[in-house]
Amino acid sequence: MRQDLIRLCSAAEGLLEAHYSNMLTALDNPLDHLGRFPYFDNYINLSKLEHDLLAGHVAAPARVAFIGSGPLPFSSLFLAMYHLPDTRFDNYDRCSVANGRAMKLVGAADEGVRARMAFHTAEVADLTAELGAYDVVFLAALVGMTSEEKANTIAHLGKHMADGAVLVARSAHGARAFLYPVVELDDIGRGGFQVLAVHHPAGDEVFNSFIVARKQEHISTVGTIGCSWQHECIWTTIEGVADGEMSFK
Repeated sequence: MRQDLIRLCSAAEGLLEAHYSNMLTALDNPLDHLGRFPYFDNYINLSKLEHDLLAGHVAAPARVAFIGSGPLPFSSLFLAMYHLPDTRFDNYDRCSVANGRAMKLVGAADEGVRARMAFHTAEVADLTAELGAYDVVFLAALVGMTSEEKANTIAHLGKHMADGAVLVARSAHGARAFLYPVVELDDIGRGGFQVLAVHHPAGDEVFNSFIVARKQEHISTVGTIGCSWQHECIWTTIEGVADGEMSFK
């Protein structure tokens, strides 16, 4: 039943973000209206928490990858706008429709922000040499829907990320694990990472837990990627939304 709830939650979040991406990009100044999104405060708080914890372990990164950015790339957008003014962000999503909507939204940002935000359509399993270029890699909560998929994804990142680079993996704790996949610390270690910090939310400050871990000196990691990042891109029409993106936040 838990796995069914996770998949239902991911589908619902994908449709919600598709709807608000459509709505916001139809406005003259989309970034002035981001607060209309129901979970706006969650992403504002989460970006600050992740930045503050990350800053305790690594200098301001030059390049960041966000894997599973979706049609509303609030996480990387808020980091770029408020916390990392000189960092370049590469956003990866398996769905080209989601990326198209994200690019339209970010296109409304100031030149100093949008020039540092790039979007790529790719499966996580197909990212290899690219991963070695990043100082920090963020792994969205709904990239990998089962424990096995999570473990394989982390092993893949550990195989290809640069030694000393940092992984920020979103997870779930307590009752939230009924709706979001859990990243196991043992899988972080087996993937070739040293856990630096773990944050579990207090109350309703944010939805997700997250883990900060450093890639250790290269070791051979075993694991193949056989994961759906969330779901296949689906074509559906709900409340006037006819799109094929799913969110991976």
